[in-house]
Amino acid sequence: MGEEKGTLYARLGGYDAIAAVANDLLPRLQGDPQLGRFWAHRGEDGVMREKQLLIDFLCASAGGPLYYKGRDMALSHRGMGITERDWSVFLRHAGATLTKFQVPETELRDVVAFVQSLKKDIVE
Repeated sequence: MGEEKGTLYARLGGYDAIAAVANDLLPRLQGDPQLGRFWAHRGEDGVMREKQLLIDFLCASAGGPLYYKGRDMALSHRGMGITERDWSVFLRHAGATLTKFQVPETELRDVVAFVQSLKKDIVE
């Protein structure tokens, strides 16, 4: 597959591992009393498409052999009204998911740094 051994994608375990993280994280976010509002009026098909876009985005951003064809983070989150408090709740859920999957310290630092780099495009 031409997968680069040293990429974060490879170090995290590739597509299946990243998909497993997304499959764990999204229900946590959707079920959260504060964050659930972002999915309250979404149909199942839209949520499934969003999950696939998330997986593709994470895989591509981590150096994997996938092409992300969605909108950039600023455009896709514009107008949603995501606050600092929402961001903190999201980080708590993301941390719980990464802990559940026992992501090693080095990779955990890389993932956290990447996620934090997105904040400026997501929080209004």
